[in-house]
Amino acid sequence: MNILFINSASRGFGGNERSITMVANMLSISNNTVFAYRKDEIGAHARMIGYQLPFLFEGDLYTIARLVRIVKKHRIDIIIPSKRKDYAIAGIVSRICGIRNILWLGIIRPLENTSINRIIYDKLADGIIVNAQEIKKQLLKTGWIPEKKIKVLYRGIDSATLDKVIEQSVRPAGPTMKITAMGRLDTNKSYDLLLKALGILFTTTPEADIQVTILGEGSERSRLEHQAKQLGIEKHLSMPGFSSNPYTTLATSDVFVMTSKSEGLSTALIEAMYLHNTPVSTYAGGGIEEIITDGRNGFLFNHGDEETLASVLRKLYLEPGLRHQIAEAAQESVKEQYSAEKVKEEMTAFCQQVMNR
Repeated sequence: MNILFINSASRGFGGNERSITMVANMLSISNNTVFAYRKDEIGAHARMIGYQLPFLFEGDLYTIARLVRIVKKHRIDIIIPSKRKDYAIAGIVSRICGIRNILWLGIIRPLENTSINRIIYDKLADGIIVNAQEIKKQLLKTGWIPEKKIKVLYRGIDSATLDKVIEQSVRPAGPTMKITAMGRLDTNKSYDLLLKALGILFTTTPEADIQVTILGEGSERSRLEHQAKQLGIEKHLSMPGFSSNPYTTLATSDVFVMTSKSEGLSTALIEAMYLHNTPVSTYAGGGIEEIITDGRNGFLFNHGDEETLASVLRKLYLEPGLRHQIAEAAQESVKEQYSAEKVKEEMTAFCQQVMNR
């Protein structure tokens, strides 16, 4: 197959960008793949022929015309766009060129019954790949997206790279519990909830030897820094900014916390679990229960419930044996469901299925 992947992200290299480039790189081994992108950072991670395009808006005629030429030059069979803007552009290009268009959707999107949504997600889409059963259920609730178009495909992890990180990392001995959170500093990630929980924890357990690192950059930085000072926890908190290689931090971390309001199955969370972190997450509405069973291979709590989050973190600090046990179970569950080879096989099969319709 000849496949064109598209990602028009204009900032950062987040979970969606990591997952789409990883799948593109995997499929490039046995298929002819091309990657169209907006930012250099995205293109640098795609190990294949790449094209940098402006992707200004959904009706960007220059980008559409360039993509049509790319499709014809490389005899593309399928386009796989991965951002909302890309869906419309790829849909138009696919219909001009008479090829298939499969949307890569990684987060729950409440879709209103509008003509534009029907066009983008139904008329211009031949398939939709989602990373959780819960997202599929939400799409089916629209009543106008056929079930046969939707494929649940759990995002794989680059286990070979992560295994090398594990081999090269030394988890420090000692009583310190290291907590990591990762993602853009915005209101959806709700890092203020984590800081509130830490404030409660250090009030009840002031002697706790805990260090927290939040990897990411965004508009909420100054507000979060101010909140940390108000709570008196700034000495326990590090916010070094965005990291293109977070694995060394995750490999020496004990607990990974996700406090999002809305999330698909987070790539960062899955990678943290593989790197032997105990996951603590909000239910987040995106299928988190498909990978975490509360109390067995992680802990779940309701968004906004900082008291429960504080209680869980305190328990993990006071019981390092439990922390290790849960981290072991988390790692094993990820190994079972998220192997790169399994994702490659299922992705290839679905693309073939869509082409044969």
